[in-house]
Amino acid sequence: MPDNIKIVATNRKARHEYQIEDTLEAGLVLKGTEVKSLREGRVNLQDAYCTVENGEMYLLNCHISPYRNTGAHDNHDPLRPRKLLMHKREIERWGQAAQQKGYTIVPLKIYFKNGRAKVEIGLARGKKLYDRRADIAEREARRRLERVLKSRRG
Repeated sequence: MPDNIKIVATNRKARHEYQIEDTLEAGLVLKGTEVKSLREGRVNLQDAYCTVENGEMYLLNCHISPYRNTGAHDNHDPLRPRKLLMHKREIERWGQAAQQKGYTIVPLKIYFKNGRAKVEIGLARGKKLYDRRADIAEREARRRLERVLKSRRG
């Protein structure tokens, strides 16, 4: 990744449970204390997802911990819905795609790009149990092959 990108959090569970069909970068509308918590890496994307409401895309269930160095009255709600900054056509296209059976929009990672908070979202289709097992078997086979090749070289 380029020097001006600092990854804050990745959603590894999403790549395991879903087949990612398409990805897109979107901006995040955040409060000041949320930005400070993000810079400290205090975010959890595990159960987060995106939805379209009234022609706008929102990130839901993304837990950004309250900022520690401020009073309780100044802090944000950790699970509040956060608006995503996207073009209207993109929101319509992704919203229609998510309406199809088995599709959802999940955040893949949150990062800072040129000082601005961004989220990479993915159009995802849920994997079946046998798909996950096949992925695990493929990964294990690749590791075994690399191990054998490494032992032959060294």
